[in-house]
Amino acid sequence: MGSLGRLVFWMAATVLGALAVGGIATARGEPINAWWLIAAAVCVYAIGYRVYGAWVATRVLLVDGRPTPAVRIDDGRDFVPTNRWVVFGHHFAAIAGPGPLVGPTLAAQFGYLPGTLWILIGAVLGGCIQDMVILFCSTRRDGRSLGQMARDELGPVGGGAALVGTLMILVILISVLGLVIVNAMKHSPWATATVTATIPIAVLVGVYMRNIRPGRVLEGSAIGIALLLLAVWGGGWVDHQAQLRVWFDHGPLPIAYAIMVYGFAAAVLPVWLLLAPRDYLSTFMKLGTVALLAIAILWLNPVLHMPALTQFVDGSGPIFAGKVFPFVFITIACGAISGFHALVSSGTTPKLLMDERDIHMIGYGSMMLESFVALMALIAACVLEPGVFFAINTAPGMVGEGAQAVATISSWGFPVALEQMQALAREMGEATLFARTGGAPSLAVGMASLFSSAFGQGLLAVWYHFAIMFEAIFILTTLDAGTRVGRFMLQDFLGNFVPALGRTSWYPSVLLCSGLIVGAWGYFLYIGVIDPAGGVNILWPLFGIANQILAGIALAVGTAILVKTGRERYFWVTALPLAWLTAVTSTAAWQKVTSEDPRLGFFAGANDLAAKLASGLLPPEKAAVAPQLIFNQRLDGWLTMLFVALLWLILADTARACLRHLRLPSEAVPAGGRA
Repeated sequence: MGSLGRLVFWMAATVLGALAVGGIATARGEPINAWWLIAAAVCVYAIGYRVYGAWVATRVLLVDGRPTPAVRIDDGRDFVPTNRWVVFGHHFAAIAGPGPLVGPTLAAQFGYLPGTLWILIGAVLGGCIQDMVILFCSTRRDGRSLGQMARDELGPVGGGAALVGTLMILVILISVLGLVIVNAMKHSPWATATVTATIPIAVLVGVYMRNIRPGRVLEGSAIGIALLLLAVWGGGWVDHQAQLRVWFDHGPLPIAYAIMVYGFAAAVLPVWLLLAPRDYLSTFMKLGTVALLAIAILWLNPVLHMPALTQFVDGSGPIFAGKVFPFVFITIACGAISGFHALVSSGTTPKLLMDERDIHMIGYGSMMLESFVALMALIAACVLEPGVFFAINTAPGMVGEGAQAVATISSWGFPVALEQMQALAREMGEATLFARTGGAPSLAVGMASLFSSAFGQGLLAVWYHFAIMFEAIFILTTLDAGTRVGRFMLQDFLGNFVPALGRTSWYPSVLLCSGLIVGAWGYFLYIGVIDPAGGVNILWPLFGIANQILAGIALAVGTAILVKTGRERYFWVTALPLAWLTAVTSTAAWQKVTSEDPRLGFFAGANDLAAKLASGLLPPEKAAVAPQLIFNQRLDGWLTMLFVALLWLILADTARACLRHLRLPSEAVPAGGRA
């Protein structure tokens, strides 16, 4: 295509994108079709990747073809030069956890408009930039972790705060990932059998591509994909065999213990043996399912039954309390911007990267793809009738049960009938769909409805359980990479006191630090699993705030590096999203800590429950667990204050380091140097 053709193409994309975004933002009074959202996303992503992302990579970061840490070190365990598409698959699989699925689904209580705009704008200007900048900085620093880079660039105070805060936040994040997996897999033999089968399949593919047929990526991929599809079919077959299904039909605690064992194995085994091939193969299932979902949406062009804005933007939402600002930006993290991505970008991925020039594709492109997944999840939630959506996602404590629930929800202006919910549950192969909170079940219902309409009527139960299994695999790949990243970070930290422990290739250090990380997040996972009130309800608000605070820490480190390496004129590339996230997280944390509304404030909720317990107003079954619930809510409050304090301390130290550099320009590093 000539220069004139390219100009016409990008002008057309710009006009189409502007019209689509404008149509989404201004449509009122009647439902719109999903095509509007798809058109807006494709145009915004294309322009963001080709124009803004490429400009940042070539003009700001100045990527070149110098040898990467994977090429120079190549220890066969952690630093392994890997094909760019395998690295892309690993990186996407590692960052794409529950956030792009669950967050947009829950945020649909505000309507489709706030979530859609945040997913598109937040990803292109914030999330993709964060991922690419941190991946670049870590690659130029021998694959150093985010905490280690913070200490190197900010000094002992800000760096120490960043390292401690990042480790603590990572533990919370992984525990929530594990909890979502447990809730999706418990008493689901199909999902458990399929997910279990992906582990030996990954080992086989890893051995095949490294030892049997080195470099034969297409062959290994074909074998892995075929076995993965067989595992999906086999899981369904196991589910219908009475003698076999009992081996995979487990309650939450056994699955939680199995997840801990898997996390430890993924952290200590060579990356080429389990982690990279498993995440790479899981990416095919993720992308395949997302592609099917996109095809179904394009083919059916479904109407979004959820309005652009609901009455719950005022903070009275039944799924979670809080106004649209700031809580839509906290609820939707992955899919727009997520701090967890910075841990992967400074953890496993820079140790696999074979060519620095692939940073744009892997860092910016993977995040852009995850943002598209988030938009698909939002559409799948919004095509449901609003009454059905709220019946699935609202706890009985808000609306009651059965007939009382449908009456309450209908009174909001979202009609739903008891017979309608009972029929839907039968079609999905479930006993009931009332109060299936957490986002995953309603997303599965939306996906199953679309798949059934597009690819096979009468298969709702099959598609529903396939969607549940897909969500479990989607999330598990983030947990294993996060555990390995945590091991790297803990080794960096302990290496300050015992230098040998800081050697990532020393096996005693690998075993010790992996065990400590798994033990830490495993404890919170255990607490969440045994919590009779539902661990997700307690940990998810803290998860959202902590994740965005971690993104703020990453952007602060990126800003300091840009300034200290002679790129101070481009500091706004990371500073602008940093300023927005600081405002959002600080506002959300303030409200969660100080609000007197028991549904919103951590301490208010704990005090309200404590008063009811002391007055004897609680039923016996709730009184028995009330002390644990009170403790957990207060713990959430104190941790929120700690995380925000660490963020502001790091911001102050970042400003100090940047101002000190600007006063001493002789210390600048050449722009083409280490950076």
